[in-house]
Amino acid sequence: MEGDCLSCMKYLMFVFNFFIFLGGACLLGVGIWVLVDPTGFREIVAANPLLITGAYVLLAMGGLLFLLGFLGCCGAARENKCLLLFFFMFILVIFLAELSAAILAFIFRENLTREFFTKELSKHYQGNNDTDVFSATWNSVMITFGCCGVNGPEDFKLASVFRLLTPDSEEVPEACCRREPQTRDGVMLSREDCLLGKALFINKQGCYTVILNAFETYVYLAGALAIGVLAVELFVMIFAMCLFRGIQ
Repeated sequence: MEGDCLSCMKYLMFVFNFFIFLGGACLLGVGIWVLVDPTGFREIVAANPLLITGAYVLLAMGGLLFLLGFLGCCGAARENKCLLLFFFMFILVIFLAELSAAILAFIFRENLTREFFTKELSKHYQGNNDTDVFSATWNSVMITFGCCGVNGPEDFKLASVFRLLTPDSEEVPEACCRREPQTRDGVMLSREDCLLGKALFINKQGCYTVILNAFETYVYLAGALAIGVLAVELFVMIFAMCLFRGIQ
């Protein structure tokens, strides 16, 4: 009976680690896509040091999970105590790091409000100055998603730095102008009419709403996936310890 139980734990351990192995491969794929995607997202990431760091963290986490899944599968299949102990310690560290990240994300969630982004746009946005990281990032976001400001074109009437650096005749930056197609290489329908604030030639929707709608499904999916990964890691640690203690 004890041998059957040990054999069952061995196969369950192998299956769980196989899923961790696949999860690591997926994270690696997403990290690589973020860094090399040619559709415009790469420009946003490259312009923001925080996002580029996040992409490399994603690659590192993916690689680590990929390796750990492989080690867990090998440790379970070969019933190697050294590999299982090594696997358990690393999966515990990852579990605690992910839990800490989730808690910090919850604590600092107020930094992702509409008011926060509106305030930051007003204080730091410099228009078409692509040498400024903050402005270049916002320009890429507005062009890529076909939006204007946080809430809409009216944000730029209150953007103090933008108003200081821009002629009074220009109501919005070029990044708010409608293009055909809506990409950085797209042709503006009418640059002059757009800069004068004529509604027909401006992307009227705010970026906060557009991006929220675009990623709402993925946010819930990512949250569910994160909870699933934590649960799998917890079960894997339990099985690893049980298997470790059961091996002679």
